Amino acid sequence: MSIKLYHCDQHPIPLPPGHKFPTRKYYLLREALEQSGAPFEFRPAPLAELGAVRRVHDSDYVDQFLAGRLEPAAVRRIGFPWSEHLVRRTLASVGGTMSAASSALEDGISGVLAGGTHHAFRAEGSGFCVFNDIAVAIEDVRSRGFASRFAIIDLDVHQGDGTAKLFEEDDCVLTLSVHGRNNFPFRKQRSKIDIDLDDWTEDEPYLEAVASGLAEVRSFRPEMVFYQSGVDGLREDKLGRLGLTHQGLIQRDRLVFLEVRALDVPCVITLGGGYADPIELTVQAHANTYLTAAEIFRKRNEATG
Repeated sequence: MSIKLYHCDQHPIPLPPGHKFPTRKYYLLREALEQSGAPFEFRPAPLAELGAVRRVHDSDYVDQFLAGRLEPAAVRRIGFPWSEHLVRRTLASVGGTMSAASSALEDGISGVLAGGTHHAFRAEGSGFCVFNDIAVAIEDVRSRGFASRFAIIDLDVHQGDGTAKLFEEDDCVLTLSVHGRNNFPFRKQRSKIDIDLDDWTEDEPYLEAVASGLAEVRSFRPEMVFYQSGVDGLREDKLGRLGLTHQGLIQRDRLVFLEVRALDVPCVITLGGGYADPIELTVQAHANTYLTAAEIFRKRNEATG
């Protein structure tokens, strides 16, 4: 079985020279995975339907973003200059996660080569995040009656503050965030499980922290898992401030996917952050996540087939 991966690099974002967001990583990642020979099926992400977006986000905020009428301060918080290209890319990123959720319900595992926009709140964006793709996908799945208990495993180095706030009072959604204590966002929200790490935490204590969080996920017994697989904990990352190696991140991904396999529930992989210099280090780390998933779920299929 091939793993369906949805991409939206066909909708590039025009950014000014010197902007720190690494837009090139998206098509470089797809290129690396296409050349890997692993069993992936690549599909262009469709644009999300606005009705689904409005289940999560304030309608006025949605309308103002689509029309380019956000206040300058709101645009600065997002971190991207507004453009029609940004609108299409944002809707494709959300649509990719929604499509990956539908594919995961059928196949057990799927992913989007984008998404993980966990800093988006109900009525504002932040930190390169406009709409919260994971929250929109969860509400879409829930509205269709396919699952009612969800776990979000957020291993980006930056706390998933928007996601935490959106589901703060929802007992049917477990939010786990393992992140840098002193990193953005500097005003943290309250996830169901927050594990904060000291600057330059290395592989061994990091993996211990992830394992303790995954034990809580197991106890929660979710019916579906969303994995925000940011790789900005890599020690070469310009925004990360952790001390992880590529091998440490691979071990992290193995812990997550083995746990999901043991739970025997659908899993959606979203990309999350990665800002290493050179960019090829980020691309390698992201590719390793999807390749690790392909390896572990291939073994499961062979065992059950």
